[in-house]
Amino acid sequence: MKSRDKKLLIGGVIIALIIAVLAPFLASSNPDGLESTAEKVMPNPETEPAIESPLPDYTIPGFGKEGEVLALVVGTIVVLIIAYGISAALKAGK
Repeated sequence: MKSRDKKLLIGGVIIALIIAVLAPFLASSNPDGLESTAEKVMPNPETEPAIESPLPDYTIPGFGKEGEVLALVVGTIVVLIIAYGISAALKAGK
């Protein structure tokens, strides 16, 4: 990997983690358009999901804002690892 590409990658990861840390403090507590529409359209919004979310509502229950920050940081890191794994697999398949 070129030095320039490595710096860009590191910068992108740092920016993603900064956004993950700041998002819980900047996000609105009012539901967004998708949630409010779902509440209006669905007669019973408390239906059981097909698969339980590992971090429901982007938080770790019982931890407050720290749980939200931790959930977003963990989620960001997991997505970056998955993306790296897919890119490595595609590169190896060439």
